[in-house]
Amino acid sequence: MLKKILKIVGIFLLLLVISAFAIPYFFKDQIKARILTAINEKVDAKVAFADADLSLFRNFPNASVSIDKLTIINKAPFEGDTLVAFEELNLKMSIKELFNGENEPMNIDGISSKNGLVNIIIDKNGVGNFDIALKEDKKGDDGKSKPLSLKIKEYSVENFRFKYTDEKSKLRMVLDSINHEGTGDFASSKLDLVTKTTTTVSLDMDKANYMKNVKLSLDATLGIDLDNSKYTFKENKAKINELPLEFDGFIQIVEAGQQYDLKFKTPTSSFKNFLGLIPAQYSSNLKDVKTSGDFTVGGFAKGLLSDTTVPKFNIEIASNNASFQYPNLPKSVQKIVIDTKIINETGVMNDTYVNLDKLSFQIDQDVFNAKANIRNISENALVNAALKGTINLGNLTKAYPVKLDKPLSGILKADVTTEFDMQSVEKSDYARIKNAGTLDLTGFNYTDDGGKTMKISRALVSFDPSRVNLKQFNATTGKTDLAVNGVLENFYGFVFKNQELKGNFNLNSNQLAVSDFMTSEADTKKEADKPAEAMKIPAFLNCTLTAKANTVLYDNLVLKNVSGKIIIKDQKATLQNGKTDIFGGSIAFNGDVSTKEKVSKFNMDLGLTGVDIAQTFTQLDMMKKIAPIAGVINGKLNSKIKLSGNLKDKQMAPDLNTISGDLLGQLLSTTVNSSNSTLLSALDNQLGFVDLKKLNLNDLKAALTFKDGKVNVKPFDIKYQDIKATVGGTHGFDQLMNYNIKLDVPAKYLGTEINNLIGKLTPADAKKFETIPINAILGGNFSSPKITTDIKQATTNLVTNLVKQQKEKLISGGRDALSGIISNATKPKTDTTKTNVKTDVKDRAKDLLNGLFNKKKKEEPKKTETTPAPTK
Repeated sequence: MLKKILKIVGIFLLLLVISAFAIPYFFKDQIKARILTAINEKVDAKVAFADADLSLFRNFPNASVSIDKLTIINKAPFEGDTLVAFEELNLKMSIKELFNGENEPMNIDGISSKNGLVNIIIDKNGVGNFDIALKEDKKGDDGKSKPLSLKIKEYSVENFRFKYTDEKSKLRMVLDSINHEGTGDFASSKLDLVTKTTTTVSLDMDKANYMKNVKLSLDATLGIDLDNSKYTFKENKAKINELPLEFDGFIQIVEAGQQYDLKFKTPTSSFKNFLGLIPAQYSSNLKDVKTSGDFTVGGFAKGLLSDTTVPKFNIEIASNNASFQYPNLPKSVQKIVIDTKIINETGVMNDTYVNLDKLSFQIDQDVFNAKANIRNISENALVNAALKGTINLGNLTKAYPVKLDKPLSGILKADVTTEFDMQSVEKSDYARIKNAGTLDLTGFNYTDDGGKTMKISRALVSFDPSRVNLKQFNATTGKTDLAVNGVLENFYGFVFKNQELKGNFNLNSNQLAVSDFMTSEADTKKEADKPAEAMKIPAFLNCTLTAKANTVLYDNLVLKNVSGKIIIKDQKATLQNGKTDIFGGSIAFNGDVSTKEKVSKFNMDLGLTGVDIAQTFTQLDMMKKIAPIAGVINGKLNSKIKLSGNLKDKQMAPDLNTISGDLLGQLLSTTVNSSNSTLLSALDNQLGFVDLKKLNLNDLKAALTFKDGKVNVKPFDIKYQDIKATVGGTHGFDQLMNYNIKLDVPAKYLGTEINNLIGKLTPADAKKFETIPINAILGGNFSSPKITTDIKQATTNLVTNLVKQQKEKLISGGRDALSGIISNATKPKTDTTKTNVKTDVKDRAKDLLNGLFNKKKKEEPKKTETTPAPTK
């Protein structure tokens, strides 16, 4: 009997387990349909999700519904903007809710999400993208039941992001890495909600940053009255970074907006509260810091927040005669006084004012003081500020745990006052801006992570109403020395209104090494795993730099007497009237570099005057690619070069495969060192009648164009003694070439036999064979050339033509002689001797023919009478 009962129980449990796995598949489509129906009946937006799954095990005995990649995308006027996105959204409910009828509500007990985003936007007309709820039909209930009903008892979000953008007030707030959870019975109209929250907040207003990644945390019990929309702070602990705060009071949602009645304060008055405001990465561990004096933050907010009003508020931050010293640091910061108030007494936003009545501290004997006040804050802010004092920068790292690989040094002295309003800054109305004073930095030393040190002997800045004057800037770094002066004409517009930074500067240097300002090898190794980013010219720069340097070191080049003007605007640097002495001559340059597009581009015009050819075409990689053969020519060059193309990597080097342009050059006082060129040595061997070392290229003019990595050389003429050659063709930056040399070679260079044949011609006929055309084809590459010529064929053709010419001459001469013989033979004889005419003509013709075709016989030994005469 027991076995039977156990068997029945086992079968029942097995059926339960099988059902638990099977039910999710049966209800999956129903759950999807209910979710879509619930959302689409309530919102006017595009809703989508990847999948929805049901589990009976995750929160047993409750059921769990998981929705993957849920998105809600706005329609017009925010077409395409993401309002809500969840990577994962989980709903918890009773299993019995799965068996409700189609029109019965499905009650949700709990909600959780991971990796979510809420993106709230309010446009310039005050319209919010969150207003997506479908308007309810005022005619009454249509009898349909709600497919979902919320009776939440718990909720949580993990790694959430909340973005709020108000285009009208130019406010942007981001709450990042939100982790929040709450428990409470929302089925009741009055409940206590227990919450825990951590996040970081960033706040920008009108292009000015007020907070950046400030850590916030809040553990609070909120008394919630849903009937009256009232939320009361009960037990709570909050932190801003490490500054503790406590709240008391309530927030209530009313028809006109939100009603505030809040008070807040620091629970203790220790000066550690102030250090707690500083982000942890800059303040180190506060546990063992010795402090004296007090620091308090307190205030209230009371009133209505609406479209036209703000609550009256008063925030006071105060400290008096405080000090602190970090363990293991030799210096302390003493006599700290802070007296700051942020106040609104009327409920009108523009009446808010900020008073920094005093900020003062002392390190050793150096005292620094500051004060400022800001009024009319939301319409046309009025700023009045003053800085005065001395800071020994070397003491900063001795009194405060600043994380620097190398300590700072230098003395900063400040005595500056300023008074201005934002409209004057925006309009550059300098008559309403009052600036005065100086900033003076001496003996400043700084070493970066790569070990490069910048030493500023002095930087002196003076302020006047219209501009900021850089009176003196003297510095050295590596092999470089710099002396700079100039003016900034829109300093406040740049700082407060994100306007262009305008200025004019003069730079002088005895020696400037470009490598001192490039990324070091150590930095390159550190950034090896980071995606490569090309250097960009800042968009905010609008300035002119007039520069002179006695020596500029760039890679392996030494440039002397460098001068020119650089105009920077709209992410473009334009070079004007540039000039430098190099390679025994000079180079003038004009052009521009633009980094505005994704791929940076350059245009450059170069004028080379009297530069050494060999140095120019061996030490400049780009010139080496354009004309590699020029590196073996000794002499001078005048040239005009136009270049354009793309720039690559952080060093802004030309991408040779993209450059295009043309070069027109003239060679002066040149000789050729053919032994240093594999190509010329091979050509020398092929053309035995030419000695390339004796080639004279003086005043040679050549033109070439280049594009897409290929150089096209327009045909040009060369004279070698009395040989004329025409050279033209192409080669690639990969050094593969295809050139043709057409030579008009005097026949005298082609050997004794040919010259003997020509010597037997009449002067008129010999002139026809004065020069012989010979072609040479240059293929392969410059280091391994393949050269072919038609010298053999040209010589063979010449000999054939000469022999033909000789034969024609002899035959023609024979005919003339024969005609004379016949003519003489037929004349009447006056003597008495009788001659046989036919016999005489036959003998003379035989002698002439023997002479024509047996000329070489004259050089042979004399034949005996018994030797038969040659006959044809």
